[in-house]
Amino acid sequence: MPAALMGVDVARLLASADRMADICRSDDGNPGYELGRQFGSGWLAGRDKVCIAETEGGFGLWAEQLIAESTGKHGKGLVPAPGESPDGPDRQAAVPQLADPYSLGGEFFRWEFAVAVAGVFLEINPFDQPDVQAAKDKTNDVLATGTEPDVEPQGSIDELLAQANERDYVCVQAFIEPGAENDRRIDDLVRKLRRRSGLVVTHGYGPRYLHSTGQLHKGGPNTGLFLQVVDDPGEEIPIPGKPFGFRRLLRAQAAGDYASLQERGRRVARIHIEEA
Repeated sequence: MPAALMGVDVARLLASADRMADICRSDDGNPGYELGRQFGSGWLAGRDKVCIAETEGGFGLWAEQLIAESTGKHGKGLVPAPGESPDGPDRQAAVPQLADPYSLGGEFFRWEFAVAVAGVFLEINPFDQPDVQAAKDKTNDVLATGTEPDVEPQGSIDELLAQANERDYVCVQAFIEPGAENDRRIDDLVRKLRRRSGLVVTHGYGPRYLHSTGQLHKGGPNTGLFLQVVDDPGEEIPIPGKPFGFRRLLRAQAAGDYASLQERGRRVARIHIEEA
């Protein structure tokens, strides 16, 4: 629907996906299987960070959700890392094949097929998301108290990085207002964390990341160091029919996910954006 509203030739886009689906039925030279085998065999060899090459339009953001939500469960998972360097013993490179904009339909199918194949190697079901609900439940618990959610800083960057092990990764969870200035601040923070830790660093805005990488964070391997970044969300905006507004809801989502990570024994800290 969004593509149609943008004026995209939807039939042409779907034709690309249909062609890829036909190719992925072949026994030899199956591009979806080959990519999935790369993901899975890489994971077996300890290369669980999938470093997705940058593309115009940000294909990595879409692939990030596909990989994290599908594979991050039962203490296993592939860690999608768009834009990260593939150089390292725990990393593998993945390059989207986008000859033109309409090849996107086929590339969507190829990666979806590949992640299903990777699930066989990991021995997980890539079609469920058992831990996504956890943060929602915690958010509801926080809201049910009727009090202001606690999102005060806890720990520090130094304390968090002191717990790092080889082959871990760092994840910045930014519950702040998206925008050019905050994009710059988060990018600066990511570079600082990458330089200091030598680890793969991923990042996402909350609460959006809860439905993209949240499954991996809570259901995947305990190799993440999670840094939640908060700011003052501003004045309360009422939600019709609810005893709370958007400000409290956002803070409850941050508090709920933090509690969910702690409950699972994850290494986590919270800072204010001014400390970044």
